[in-house]
Amino acid sequence: MIGIYGGTFDPVHYGHLRAALEVREALGLRELRFLPCRQPPHRPPPVADVQARLRLLQTALADADGGFALDTRELDRSGPSYMVDTLSSIRKEIGDEPLCLILGSDAFLALPAWHRWRRLFGLAHIVVLQRPDYDIEYVEDLEHCVEERQVADPAQLATQPDGMIYFLEVTQLAIASTSIRRMLREGRSAKYLMPDAVLELIRRDSLYAK
Repeated sequence: MIGIYGGTFDPVHYGHLRAALEVREALGLRELRFLPCRQPPHRPPPVADVQARLRLLQTALADADGGFALDTRELDRSGPSYMVDTLSSIRKEIGDEPLCLILGSDAFLALPAWHRWRRLFGLAHIVVLQRPDYDIEYVEDLEHCVEERQVADPAQLATQPDGMIYFLEVTQLAIASTSIRRMLREGRSAKYLMPDAVLELIRRDSLYAK
């Protein structure tokens, strides 16, 4: 079973890394792929350019103890990064192996605004990361999907290639890339919010200084 963890990673930090580790362990994933986005369709463009964000991710994953990989297909493709296209391309490569798209709660709630969002369930399971105290209120279309597709046992995800929704409680570190960029812009330290090697690369290349 493969997990796909997308985002701008602008910059990558311990909130991303810790969540990814907990997902990989909880679901018994063969591989969890970090999927940096070139141009998100529903958000402002990333501050750092493609190559800078890629270097930061490569540095963050350099000391990983196996099970993490980097998938650059959205960076290699021009234009907006539509997840339905990305998952279609991955599905062609992996055949019928179970595939999990990992989303935070906010991203999941916004799913009906995504391009061809219903098609996603024919390509992957959706694993939603949530805090223990998080109360979700769905729009009607999404609520129906949850009622039809939610499973309580993560082992069920391994029984078919796609189509299920699973909610996973993970340690939610209160770290945001936006806050980190603000700190760096103001000349404050972001130590202990990301791996030291990532922070050193940001300093070396003067990223997020303005």
